[in-house]
Amino acid sequence: MWRLKTVQHKARLQNNGLEEFKLKRREQERALRQARRDRQLVSKRLLLHEDEDDACEGEGPMDTRIRTTGDQMVELLRGLQAGGEKASQFRELRRALKDTDLQLTFIRLENSMRAVVGLLSGLDAQCRVEAGKCLHTLSHSPHTEVGMACLPTTPYLLTYLSGQSAKFTELCLYTLGNLCPEDEVVRDKLLAQGIISALAQCVQNHSGTLAVLEAVAFTLSQLLQAKDAEQKIVPLVLTSGLTSYLMAGLNSDPEYGIGAAVECAWCLHYLSCSETHSSMLVNQGALSQCSSLLVTLGRAVAHGESKEGLELLIWPLLRCLGNLLARSDGYEEAGVHVSDCRLLSALCVFAQSFLHTHPALAREGLWVLNNLTADSAVWCSAVLCSGLVPVLIQLMPFSQGINSMVLRTLGNVAHKGTAFCLQLVQAGLLPALCATLKMAEAEVVTLSLEVLHMLLASSPEVAEEFVQLKGVPVLEMMLFNSEESLRLRAAYVIDQLPQPAVDG
Repeated sequence: MWRLKTVQHKARLQNNGLEEFKLKRREQERALRQARRDRQLVSKRLLLHEDEDDACEGEGPMDTRIRTTGDQMVELLRGLQAGGEKASQFRELRRALKDTDLQLTFIRLENSMRAVVGLLSGLDAQCRVEAGKCLHTLSHSPHTEVGMACLPTTPYLLTYLSGQSAKFTELCLYTLGNLCPEDEVVRDKLLAQGIISALAQCVQNHSGTLAVLEAVAFTLSQLLQAKDAEQKIVPLVLTSGLTSYLMAGLNSDPEYGIGAAVECAWCLHYLSCSETHSSMLVNQGALSQCSSLLVTLGRAVAHGESKEGLELLIWPLLRCLGNLLARSDGYEEAGVHVSDCRLLSALCVFAQSFLHTHPALAREGLWVLNNLTADSAVWCSAVLCSGLVPVLIQLMPFSQGINSMVLRTLGNVAHKGTAFCLQLVQAGLLPALCATLKMAEAEVVTLSLEVLHMLLASSPEVAEEFVQLKGVPVLEMMLFNSEESLRLRAAYVIDQLPQPAVDG
C-alpha cells in the first residue's frame, strides 16, 4: 500500500597551462556526472591527453579550424598512406579532426578509415597509439555517421584491452564507451565480439589501476543504459565476474579521487534497475555493500568531513539501494537483510544536509527510507526507537517531493498498528499534519489524510487531540474547496471524529 514504486529512476603541462588544464578537466567531469545524475543519459568523454599536446604547443581547435581545409585533409591522408615518418602527420590529423565538419570530410574520403585501421593494427607501437588517439577523437563526434564509420576498428580495440599499457588500454576503453550509444547495430556487434568478457579480463589484468577501472565502468555504464540492456546485457554482466570488481571499486582509496567509485556505483545502479536479475545482484553482495558505504558516507557528512563532490557518489548508491529494497522478494528469498540501523541515521543526515543545496538528492535519501520501511515492522520500530520522527517532521514543510516522501515513510510506520500510531502522535505528528492539510499540493494533502485516518483510528484520545488542535475546520473547508477525491477522503476522516453532543 505504502511502498513507492522503483524509480527507473595523465601527462603534465608546463607553467600556467597546468592549472588551466586541471580546471578544464574538473569542469568536464562535473558536466558529465551532472548529466548522469540528473538525466541518466549516455554521454561521451574526451580523454585529457587529446588536449595535452595542443596545450603544450599552443594550439587549439580554433587554430586548427583556421589552418586545415578539406584539400589539406586529403593531403594528410595521402601522407599517412605513404611511407616515412607518420607520428607528426597523425598529430596534425588529430588536431584537424576536432573540427566536427572535418570529421565528416575525413570519413567520406576513400579508404580513410581503412588507413586508420591499417595503422591501428600495424607493428609500429607509436603509430598504433597515434591511430588510437585519432580514432578516439572521432568517437567523440556528435555525428552518428562518424561513429558508425569507426565500427571496423572495434575488434582491434577489444584486443588491445588485454595489453600491458594502462594508458593505451584506457584510451581504447573510452573510445569503445563513446561508440556504445551510437546505434543498436554497434552495440550488438560489440556484444557479439565479446565486449563483456573483454572488460572483465581487462579489469582483472589491471587490478589495482583505478584509472583503468574507472574507464571499464564508464564503458560498461554506456552499455547498461541501452533500452534492451535487461535482456541482452545485464545477464552477461552478472555472470562475468565484473560485479565483484565494481563493488570493490566503491571502496577505492579516496586519496586518488572518487571517479572510479562514482562510475562503479552508476553501473550497480543500472544493474539494479533490472526487475528480473536484481536478486542475483543481491546475492553477490550489492545490498550490504551499498548500505555499508552509505553509513560511512553519512558519518562523514554529519561530521563535516566530506570532500567536494561526494554527493556524486551518494546519488547512485542511494538509487541502487532503493531499487534493490523495492524488489523485496529478491533479497528476502535469499535470506539477505540490511541489518545496520545506522543506515537510518545516514539517510536522515543526507536529507538534512542536502536539503537546500541538492533537494533532489535529499528526496532520494527519503525515497530509500520509504522503501526500507515499506514492509518491515523491524525498520519501522527502528525509526521510532532512533528518535528520527522529529527529524522527519521538521522536513514536512519542504516541497519538491520532500514532504510527500516523508509522509509516505510515516504512513509506513502508522500502517503497522496502534502502538506505532500512538508513538507517532507522542512525537508531535498531529500538529504537523494540520499544517500539511493546508498545502496546495494535492498529493501532499492526500497522503496527509491517509496518515491522519490511521492515527485517528488508533485511539479515541487521538481524535480528541486533533479536535483540540482545531483540525476539524481544515477538513470541513475541503468539503467545499477541493477536488472530488479529496472531498471524499476528508468526509471519511470527519466521520471518524467524535460528534458533538446534542442538547435534548
